[in-house]
Amino acid sequence: MKQRDGSFTDQNWLRSFMFTIYGTSVLAVSYFPLFYSHLGFSSAQVGYLYSLGPLISILSNLFWSMISDRLGTIRKIMVILLGGQLATAVLLSQASEFSSVMVILSFFYFFYYPVFPLSDTMAIKIAERRGRNFISIRVFGSIGYAFFALSIGYLLRALGTSWSVYLCIIIIIMSLFTAWMLQDTKPEKQNRTTNKSAMEDAPPTGVKSDGLRQILFKREVLWFFGCVFVLALGHRMNEAFLTVSMKQLGAGAELIGWALLFSALSEIPVLFLLGKYGDRFKELPLLALASLMYAVRFLLMSSVHDPGGMIAIQLMHSITFGVFYVTAVRYITRIIPDHLRATGMAIFTVIWSSVSGLLSGTFGGIIFQEAGLAPFYRIAMLLSIVACAGFFAKYWVDSDSESALVPWKRLGRAKRPEAPASHTPADASHL
Repeated sequence: MKQRDGSFTDQNWLRSFMFTIYGTSVLAVSYFPLFYSHLGFSSAQVGYLYSLGPLISILSNLFWSMISDRLGTIRKIMVILLGGQLATAVLLSQASEFSSVMVILSFFYFFYYPVFPLSDTMAIKIAERRGRNFISIRVFGSIGYAFFALSIGYLLRALGTSWSVYLCIIIIIMSLFTAWMLQDTKPEKQNRTTNKSAMEDAPPTGVKSDGLRQILFKREVLWFFGCVFVLALGHRMNEAFLTVSMKQLGAGAELIGWALLFSALSEIPVLFLLGKYGDRFKELPLLALASLMYAVRFLLMSSVHDPGGMIAIQLMHSITFGVFYVTAVRYITRIIPDHLRATGMAIFTVIWSSVSGLLSGTFGGIIFQEAGLAPFYRIAMLLSIVACAGFFAKYWVDSDSESALVPWKRLGRAKRPEAPASHTPADASHL
C-alpha cells in the first residue's frame, strides 16, 4: 500500500501493528501459564514450557533478523512470522498432552519471538526518517498490552481458561492484517559522519556477514549485555510466575487482568517523559536506577500475602521496565552502528528474553515449586542488585577515564550527542 501524502500512513499502520501484537504477548507470556495449569501440568512443567520459548528464540531471533538485514525487508518477514504463528496456534488449540504441547510450542515460539525486535527496529527507522519520536510509535504496544490484559482477563473469566489459545488465534489474524498494510523503510544514502564507532564498523556497501562479530567483540557491548542478562533473570522469573503466584493467593482471571493493566498503564507516562527529557541524563545511571527499583519491587513481592498487594506493586513497572527499556534502546543505538541495527536489537532480545527466559523458566520453576514464593522473589531481588552494581561500575569506570573525581555531580546531565539528526535518538525527538 502506498502512502497518500508520504509522511503519515506508515506510522499509523505501524502503531496499529504494535497495538495488536502485544495482545499476543499478553496471552503467550501471562495467560498461557494458566492454560498449562488448566491442562494439569505441574509448576516445574510450566517452567519447562516457559523456558522452551526462550531456548528456541535464541536461534530464531538471530536467524530472522539477519535474513531481514540481508534482504533489506522487515514487512515480508513479519508476514511470514505471523503466518507461522497462526498455523501453529491452530495446532496448539487441539493439543492436551505435555509432549505434544512442547513440540507445537517449539514451532510457535520460532515464529513468535522475532516479531518484537523487528517491529522495534522498524519503529526506530521510521522515527529517524520522519524526525519523530520513537516513543510515539512504541507506546501503542503498551496501550495494546493494557487493553488486551484487562479485556482478556474478563473474557477468560466468562469463557474459561481453555479459550486462551482461541483468543490468541483471533489476535494473530488481526496482526496479520495490519502487517499486510505495513511499509518497509527504504534504505537511504546516509551521512557517514556518524559517531566514531559507527564509522569504524560501517561497511562500504551492504551488510557484512560478520555482523555478529563486529557487535560482540566490542568491550562496551559485552559489559552492557552482561548486566542486561543478570537483570533479565529476575525480570523473567517474575514474568513467568506472576500469574501463577496470584492464582496461588486466590486471584481470579479478572484480578490478574487488572494486575497486568496496572503494570502496562504505569509505564506509558514514563515512556513519554523519558522520550522528551531522557536525553538530559546519562544512560548508565538510569539503567542502575532501574535495576535498583527492580530489587525493591521484588523485595515487596516476596513479602506480599494477598492478590491486592501484588496488583499495587505492579505500578512499579513504570520505574523498572519503563525506565530500563527506553534507556537500553537509546544506549544500543549509540554503541551499535546503524547498518547492524536489526541484528543488534535481535541480540538484545536474545539476552533480555531468550537466554534469561530459558534459565529463569527452568530453574525458576524448580525454585518456586520447592522453596515457595518468598525465596523465589528474594533470589530475583539479589540478581537485580548485582545488575545495578554492574551498570554503576561501568559508569564509574567511564567517569574515571574522563578524570572525574566526584562522579555523582554528573548523574544529572548527559553530554550532547556528536551524531547528526538522522542517527541520534535525541535529535529524532529522542527515544
